[in-house]
Amino acid sequence: MGFLDRFRGASYFSPMTQVVLVGFVCFLCPGMFNALNGMGGGGQVDRTTGNNANTALYCTFIIFGVLGGAIVNLCGVRWTIFGSGLTYALYSSSYIYLNHTGNGAFTIAAGAILGIGAGILWAAQGMIMVSYPREEEKGRYIAVFWIIFNMGGMLGGILPFAINYHSTKDSLSDGVYIAFVVLECIGAALGLALAPPAKVVREDGSSVVLVKYTSVRIEAVEILKLFMNPMMLALLPMCFASNFFYSYQFGPINGSIFNIRTRGFNNIFYWGAQMIGAYALSFLLDNQRMTRRTRGIIALAIVAVFFNVVWGGTLKLQQKYTHGPLPNGETTDYPGGLIDFLESKRAAGPIILYTLHGVGDALYQNLAYWVIGSLTNDGQKLSRYAGFYKGIQSLGATVAWQLDAKSVSYMNQLIGNWVLLAISMFPMFYVVYTLKDHSEEPTDTKPTNYYDEEEKA
Repeated sequence: MGFLDRFRGASYFSPMTQVVLVGFVCFLCPGMFNALNGMGGGGQVDRTTGNNANTALYCTFIIFGVLGGAIVNLCGVRWTIFGSGLTYALYSSSYIYLNHTGNGAFTIAAGAILGIGAGILWAAQGMIMVSYPREEEKGRYIAVFWIIFNMGGMLGGILPFAINYHSTKDSLSDGVYIAFVVLECIGAALGLALAPPAKVVREDGSSVVLVKYTSVRIEAVEILKLFMNPMMLALLPMCFASNFFYSYQFGPINGSIFNIRTRGFNNIFYWGAQMIGAYALSFLLDNQRMTRRTRGIIALAIVAVFFNVVWGGTLKLQQKYTHGPLPNGETTDYPGGLIDFLESKRAAGPIILYTLHGVGDALYQNLAYWVIGSLTNDGQKLSRYAGFYKGIQSLGATVAWQLDAKSVSYMNQLIGNWVLLAISMFPMFYVVYTLKDHSEEPTDTKPTNYYDEEEKA
């Protein structure tokens, strides 16, 4: 069955429909957030407030990322996603206040609140994306989600590009932030359209929910076990590094050498390239002619080579400048000043390089989710694994955003990213090498708390 054929004839209660729905939730919520972050400093000329808000965000994300799986298991996916989506709208609206007052306290507080919502939302999203499909379809389902999700980043790049096309300001206008708020509210409401997991049935008639009992005590114990799980411990470097590079890509690259409209233009390609990378990798990850271990090793080799080539090119670019626009009005020291996309000779190379970073992000993240999804088919375990992944990922992001906030040199940020990514490859190889062709199956079939409640709702 072809890639697009998966969409045809899918009923509301099919796994594909649910993955598409959660994809559109993330298209409108995290997708818009990514677009805003991709502008560098949330679209502000002074990145300090945006960097501090991201630090606050990822500090709370660390905690609620790890706890997110338990919260989803206890409370269900629909209302947790709805409430989490609203925290994205609150964060975007805080920049309107910042535009008019110059006071970053509200934005930083909104970032901390968003970290709570994001931790829960991504745990729910991860559970749906990697536990609903059959084993041989997980690569495709991850790609379908990633394509829809990153359409949000593309749209979020188009909005500031179009609205600020004739602007001479270095910060985004209120209109852009208002558009983000409206779209994020729609995304939150879309979370209520998700079906209760107990009603979702695969094409072969099997239920996606087999493990059906949980409680606060059970979830607390299971979360503690994550930190003693050999596979999770081996994946710690992968989790830590998986969002570390965003602060460097969005700030020292996109936010430092391009003007405001070109930053939005660049993000159209950055997030669009992610769709291509995810789609291409899915064919390898679901190739049933090879063992799961072989697929994983080849995918890891591709990711390793790609990252080293792209970061090597980035090193060459970084040697040309040391800083971006400064609050005192000083412009970047990049040769010739800020780049506009219409300056084709100056713009082509840096824009292509930034786009390739988007491809690399998709390859790394899709492989990470596929590896996690290959460890088990148990939906409740996968919600905890996804939460663990996002929690440790947020720990890395917290460090990364503070490096930029504390004005660590761009070259040192680049070296730190490159080293972390290289280190993460070795334990990832160990986990991939131990993968079996069939994941463990859940065995507990006792009745549940939240699934029953969601079904009644």
